[in-house]
Amino acid sequence: MGLLDGLMGNASEINLTEVEKELEVILIDGEVIEKGYKLIRDLFIFTNTRLIVVDKQGVTGKKIEYHSVPYKSITHFSVETAGTFDLDAELKIWVSSTAEPIKKQFKKDKSIFDVQKAIATYVLKR
Repeated sequence: MGLLDGLMGNASEINLTEVEKELEVILIDGEVIEKGYKLIRDLFIFTNTRLIVVDKQGVTGKKIEYHSVPYKSITHFSVETAGTFDLDAELKIWVSSTAEPIKKQFKKDKSIFDVQKAIATYVLKR
């Protein structure tokens, strides 16, 4: 997966050394990035302690919201696959003490399952 996949709404695994530099301002001592995925401009970052969802906003992407979710706070998650007429798949992550889930749209492909599998690995093994 490459640049074209990212532009099409497909998640692609990212180079961790590039992301470490970008996230060094929010990582704590001893926290290590273990896996990451890019979805257009947004990122799913899996560290040894939490999931960081990076939501780049606006035309330039300079406004950034960082969702920091400890794995123990994820109560459940779901994948809704694309249908015949609905071309988007959707990932939802519910966090304790919140009514609405974190939602991300994916295009009709299998990359949503890569991200879901990473979430399952980190949440269920803790």
